[in-house]
Amino acid sequence: MVNVVVPDNGGFLFSLAESLGTSVPALRLLITVLTGYPIALIHRYYLVGKPPAIQHVFFVASGLALGYYNFGLDILHTTANMLVVYTILKTIGGTIHSVLMILSINMTYLLVGYYVTGTESYDIVWTMPHCILVLRLSGLAFDLYDGSLPEDKLSKDSKKLALREVPSLLEIGGYLYFPTSFMVGPQFPMRRYKDFVAGKFKEPHERLPQCVYPAAERALYGFIYLILYTVGSAIYSDHYILGEEYSQKPFLQRFFELGVWAHIVLYKYISCWLICEGSCILIGLTYNGKDLNGRAKWDGCANVDIKLFEYAQNFSHDYIDSFNINTNFWVFQYIYKRLKFLGNKYLSQIGVLLFLSVWHGFHSGYYVCFATEFFAVAMEKDLEQILIKNETFLQYLKKPYVCEIKWVILKIYTIVFMGPCVAPLALLSFSKWWHVYKNVYCVSPLMWILWPVYKPIIKQIFPKKVHVQ
Repeated sequence: MVNVVVPDNGGFLFSLAESLGTSVPALRLLITVLTGYPIALIHRYYLVGKPPAIQHVFFVASGLALGYYNFGLDILHTTANMLVVYTILKTIGGTIHSVLMILSINMTYLLVGYYVTGTESYDIVWTMPHCILVLRLSGLAFDLYDGSLPEDKLSKDSKKLALREVPSLLEIGGYLYFPTSFMVGPQFPMRRYKDFVAGKFKEPHERLPQCVYPAAERALYGFIYLILYTVGSAIYSDHYILGEEYSQKPFLQRFFELGVWAHIVLYKYISCWLICEGSCILIGLTYNGKDLNGRAKWDGCANVDIKLFEYAQNFSHDYIDSFNINTNFWVFQYIYKRLKFLGNKYLSQIGVLLFLSVWHGFHSGYYVCFATEFFAVAMEKDLEQILIKNETFLQYLKKPYVCEIKWVILKIYTIVFMGPCVAPLALLSFSKWWHVYKNVYCVSPLMWILWPVYKPIIKQIFPKKVHVQ
């Protein structure tokens, strides 16, 4: 399929992108994300309460228009995949066979797309929204399968997400092309979409949901992080990390600066997620019940917990729980739980991380990133179990000043050791991330991989305390 998007090599977008130090595809993407706000306002003031079919048509039309603006006719790859999935569901229904077929077809289509369009760097092409589609349509198949099972065989989350009948093609289209989340997320289930269109996310006495202020607040955070990323990346750029100047710095400085660079890289994702989330709040999709004071919560599609991320002191809980929340929930719900038959939580975790690696693409950096995550989490959980058995040491950590010192040390640990974790994800190709690893002597990966070697030593330092009754 030929992409008909005009390159704009001499036009306004090219000049603006050049002045901002970015690419035309990246600038198009930012414009698309921001366009979610006027689309949300149109729906808010003209379509709330209208028949579902009208809303579905609006979402399909606006989503396809945004897709065409970015990728031309290549956006029809998503339409083709959707039609295949719909045909399977209408033919077979919610069965384990339909789940396996849809997951296999979605992933194969995506991987072929990666193979055809992939380059040495991250590509803003039709595969970007398509990877969102893979999770959305595969999750739909899982939910329909769960809906065919007796309720007593479902988990608490599965009961909330299960579907008893196949949605209409128009409904699936509105769900897939939902304009404020179609391009980069956030991920959400069909049940949320159906409830939103049905008007269940506002009080009966309200004409419109009271979500403008929460949307503006989230958007503001998004722009703050966008500024932080823009300024930070001008100082610590990929070019700098891969350059000779960085290689000549003292080792400790290289290690620390790599961690700072990694955090700046993550700000790019955080800013985009926050801005997208703001438009999802504005359109009214993110309602999440009420708090203890009876106020509506609008965090149902939050993809990042800013406070937890910035105050993170470990990888196994804080970073994982605070970053890419919706994708993490998706793989937990539809991959991790379904691998219980393996009978080993570590095998289930490996299955999840392998799925995420393949879902991202063929670049070696994805696989190394998720492998380091596995080793880091395993080491931290083992260390945590060792330390919580030593009550004397834990009481010491609670003393005045010691607690503050511990926080600073752990904060430095997470910042510094984040560098080798993020480097493969950000740089993708082997030649680039291996160059960075050599500059820091692979300290972080080796520390996690060799944990079984020095784990017995740690146990000797912090022996289990036996209390005599």
